[in-house]
Amino acid sequence: MAAALESLSSSIRLSSGHTIPVLGFGVAFGRAGRDPRSLTKPAVSEALKVGLRHFDTARMYNNEDHLGEVIRESGIPREDLFITTKVDSAFHEYNKTTASVTDSLQRPALDYVDLVLLHDPRAGKTLRLEAYKALLDLRAQGKIRSAGVSNYGVKHLEEIAAAGYEAPSVNQVELHPFCQQRPIVAYCKAHNIAIEAYCPLVRGKTDDPVIVKIANRLNKDPGQVLIRWSLQHGFIPLPLSSSPARIKSNADVFDFSLTESDIAELDALDQGPAGSVSWNPVDTE
Repeated sequence: MAAALESLSSSIRLSSGHTIPVLGFGVAFGRAGRDPRSLTKPAVSEALKVGLRHFDTARMYNNEDHLGEVIRESGIPREDLFITTKVDSAFHEYNKTTASVTDSLQRPALDYVDLVLLHDPRAGKTLRLEAYKALLDLRAQGKIRSAGVSNYGVKHLEEIAAAGYEAPSVNQVELHPFCQQRPIVAYCKAHNIAIEAYCPLVRGKTDDPVIVKIANRLNKDPGQVLIRWSLQHGFIPLPLSSSPARIKSNADVFDFSLTESDIAELDALDQGPAGSVSWNPVDTE
C-alpha cells in the first residue's frame, strides 16, 4: 500500500522521468446531456483556486480549447501545471494519431502536453500499435512529455511489450471499490506503469453502508473516503465535479488516513466487471 501522502502538491515520478500530481481533476463534462464547454471554465477555475494543478481532458470531450483558455487566464506558470489529453480509437493509426495530437496542441494553444493517452483499445491491434508508436515519436520530438494508454487490459499491455516498445508511463482505467480491475492493477504495478483512476466517486453512488459507516466515523464525506482509498492504493484519482463545494471537498483529502481495517472493508466491495459504472472497454479484442 502507498505511503501516506502529505499534501495536494504531492507527486510521483513516471517511468518517463517526469512527475505527475497524485490527485487530478477530470473534465469529461459531456455526460448526461451536460454542455462540456460551458461547464469547463468555471469548474477548472474553481479547481485552480483550491490548488489543483493536474487536469485530464480528451479530444472527445470537446473542451480542450476551453481548458486552455482558463489556464492562460489564470496566470499560473505552465510548468506548474500537468495537462493530459487523449486520442480516441477513431484516430488510431500512425498519421491520424500524429494529426490528432497536433490538433490537441493547437486547440488549447500549448507548446507541449504533459501526457497523451490512447483513449481506448477498440481500433484493433495493428492500429493501436501504430498509434502508440506515434506517441513515442511525438515524445521524442518534444511535443508530449509522457505517453500512455487508457482502458487497456493486460492483453493490450502485453502486446506493446511483445512489439518491443517500452511500457506506457500510465494506464488510466475505471477504478473504485466496486470495480477494482485487479489483474490490470497487478500487471501495471509489476511493470512500473502508473495507474490513474477514473470514476473514483462511482458517479455519485456513494450510499453503500460500508462507505457511509467509514465516512461517519472519520467525520468525512463518502466522496473523500473513496478518493482516499484510491490514493492509499497508489492510484491517481481523477474526480469530476462542477460544484464549487464538491471540488473543494474532493481536494481536501490529505488530513486523514484510512486504517488497514477500512481498506480491507472497502476492498471487499469488489464486484469485478459487474461493478463498473462506465464504458470500461478493457476486454476489447
